Amino acid sequence: MKPHLKKIILICALVMPFFAFKAAAQQTVPASRTVITGTVSDATDKDPVPYATVLFKGTGIITKTDVDGKYTISTSEAHTQLQISYVGYKTSYVTVKPGETQVVNVKLQSESQKLTEVVISSNKRPAYRNKNNPAVELIRKVIENKAKNQNKNYDHVEYQQYEQMLFSLSNLSEKFQNKRIFKNYQFLFEKQDSTKIGGKLTLPVFMEEKVSQVYLQKSPDKKKTIITGDKHVNYDSKFIDTEGLSKYFERMYADINIYDSNISIVSNQFLSPIADSAPTFYKFFITDTIKTHSPQLIELSFIPRNNSDLLFEGKIYITMDGNYAVQDAFLTVNKNINLNFVRALEAKLDFDKNPDGRYHLSKTNLIIDFGINKNKGGGFTGQRTVKFNNYKINNPQPDSVYRGAALVVNAQAGLRSEQFWDSQRQNDTLVGANLKIYKNIDTLQTIPSFKRTMDIVTLFFAGYKDFGPFEMGPVNTFYSFNSVEGFRLRLGGRTTPALSKRIYFETYGAYGFKDEKWKYFLSGTYSINNKSIYAFPQNFVRASFQRDTKIPGQELQFVQEDNFLLSFKRGENNMMTYNDIYKIDYTKEFENHFSYGLSFRKWTQKPAGSLGFYSFNADNMVTPIDKINTTELTVNLRYAPYEKFYQGKVYRTPIIDKYPIFNLRYTAGLKGVLGGQYNYHNFMASIDKRFYLSQFGYTDVTVEGGYILGKVPFPLLTIHRANQTYAYQLMSYNLMNFLEFVSDHYASIMIDHNFNGFFFNKIPLLKKLKFRELVSFKALYGGLRNENNPNTNPSLFQFPKNEQGVSTTNALSSTPYIEGSVGVGNIFKLLRVDMVRRFNYLDNPGVSEWGIRARVKFDF
Repeated sequence: MKPHLKKIILICALVMPFFAFKAAAQQTVPASRTVITGTVSDATDKDPVPYATVLFKGTGIITKTDVDGKYTISTSEAHTQLQISYVGYKTSYVTVKPGETQVVNVKLQSESQKLTEVVISSNKRPAYRNKNNPAVELIRKVIENKAKNQNKNYDHVEYQQYEQMLFSLSNLSEKFQNKRIFKNYQFLFEKQDSTKIGGKLTLPVFMEEKVSQVYLQKSPDKKKTIITGDKHVNYDSKFIDTEGLSKYFERMYADINIYDSNISIVSNQFLSPIADSAPTFYKFFITDTIKTHSPQLIELSFIPRNNSDLLFEGKIYITMDGNYAVQDAFLTVNKNINLNFVRALEAKLDFDKNPDGRYHLSKTNLIIDFGINKNKGGGFTGQRTVKFNNYKINNPQPDSVYRGAALVVNAQAGLRSEQFWDSQRQNDTLVGANLKIYKNIDTLQTIPSFKRTMDIVTLFFAGYKDFGPFEMGPVNTFYSFNSVEGFRLRLGGRTTPALSKRIYFETYGAYGFKDEKWKYFLSGTYSINNKSIYAFPQNFVRASFQRDTKIPGQELQFVQEDNFLLSFKRGENNMMTYNDIYKIDYTKEFENHFSYGLSFRKWTQKPAGSLGFYSFNADNMVTPIDKINTTELTVNLRYAPYEKFYQGKVYRTPIIDKYPIFNLRYTAGLKGVLGGQYNYHNFMASIDKRFYLSQFGYTDVTVEGGYILGKVPFPLLTIHRANQTYAYQLMSYNLMNFLEFVSDHYASIMIDHNFNGFFFNKIPLLKKLKFRELVSFKALYGGLRNENNPNTNPSLFQFPKNEQGVSTTNALSSTPYIEGSVGVGNIFKLLRVDMVRRFNYLDNPGVSEWGIRARVKFDF
């Protein structure tokens, strides 16, 4: 090792013990770490003792055993005695060897053995009960006093917030580091204490720092966040959406407020240990009294009643000054928890005292380690540290502070100097140890082999191959098939910012070998705000022309029809249309996530396959219609407060949260304009919302309704979204056939509930498999007025019929269409399988009452 590297390692070992490197053992000065692991158990019944205190005697180097009685403690100082204690047991002292890694198992003797009289007792511990339990009585006091100990209790609160997010490949082996592919990247690897979460070797890949000024007002309830500093690793946008990645990490590592009933972590909600219902789901134990602190603190440890439920375990420190406030908290999870890929989770919350004697959150540190293998192998470790400074209470701000959007980014936020960031970090070694990642990633992106690797990764996950100013894809559409076109080949792509930052072109060409027809698409987009058309907030105008086939009623945001995997369909599905669409769009998004879109479309539809357009003339003779011409003007309004998403190459992937999404669409048919044949007004509104139900999982609900004014043929009615593939589609009716139901007025509700394993966790085999139970319910009520029903108005286009002359397209009667499913999710941590049942309209031709559908769904 080079001399200057040895100096760096020695300095780190002295000033940053939590990030200390292993140094060579020395006889005079023990620079090597003493690392001790082991289990603390009851000497009589051999049961593990959870949350026992383990420390090096006479020091503040301390830890606690976990729920299984296991512990790890380490130091670089020369200490030779370990002290282990727990309420109800005699304190034990064990001699250890400094500078070595060793296993020390400890058996604690019951305190009752000090008594002189004979005590007859059972070796079996009494059953845990809430009644007459001082720990439960204490937590109920905490719950009773929650309201006055929260930020919301103050009329006004303001503070400055510094946060740092670090994400690393972790627990990497020396063999992995020395692989040939990393020959030029050795500068990226970092070594750390092997006892820390993430293992001894990490490769930092993402880092972000933010500084915000936050203002809170109680009445009326208002919050204003002004981001004054923003610094993060910048990847090439053609490979990674850095901003989207940041939003995704923010959702996984959300702010932790122990006073909330439910705490969001890794897209799940955990019941807080001080929630109103906490005594029902947790066991509480008084494990220590800290008299040296003012006010005196009680250490309250807690574990789940069922160790595989989405619950925390850990300890909280309660002030005994009449406020019963949380002064500090340590949260972790049991290894048996039904949480995918999470190998370890730790959250530390620190509180400071306000002038009025109450406490506010001053610092949080959340670390989560992910891996496919629970016990070994490489993985990912994320760490988010948040510090709250300059905390002020009851300092009113003028109304002007709260005007405008709730979140505002200062124009200079991304341009702050290093002096600014140094002052915000406040010489914190925890947040300062990782700063070289900025330079490392910039260097990494200049290495040709890294660029080649990212090209391959982008092709595999996003489906595009980059050629500089043009990228080709998506690859999953190159080959598909259907009953009308037969074997279909398609090739396309789009320009990149390397050609122009403001002007984008997209195109594809396709050919069907059965119908022997060419299909093609061409669009040009101009970015008005000089940003990528995919970057938030969008502001662009687009003109396009498309000639292609389409299944009536299927919209691209629900089904990508030429996706190869969706070519496999059940039943008959040979009714399609050939479409010529000329279109001009304008889209405008705002920082508050309100957006509107204007669209002008000239649309020609021609029947294809077994679909035909027919009506009866005055002589009651069948008259075939070659095509339908429509001209439409559409206005779309959308509001998605606090929405977060990851922007892929084409689509945005929403990061679903508790906030609703509102949509309103109005389309006007313009007769006589550019050949349009019909006047009509089409209204549609929808609301999407996720409801979190604590230990019972979460429910996704979509409510939608629509109404069409005017007389139109059935291709222009609302053709309800059906699914004839074998994939389970959340927003479609999975046992409804294509073009089976049409309406000019309708209302629908879709409910999808995930129990997150609440019931399966109580069944031993299923608990081990970590399966999750799901149920869904979908109902559609609608109908046709007489003016739009060909069964009562022969002059309209007649509904399609099968070879037996039975109509395959129908209007809903007074009975709603209903289907439901029960499913098992998290199979191999990726697969969801549902058994779907259709409850009515079973006499319609070609329908199925039951079906098995599968969906690939990545969950934590």
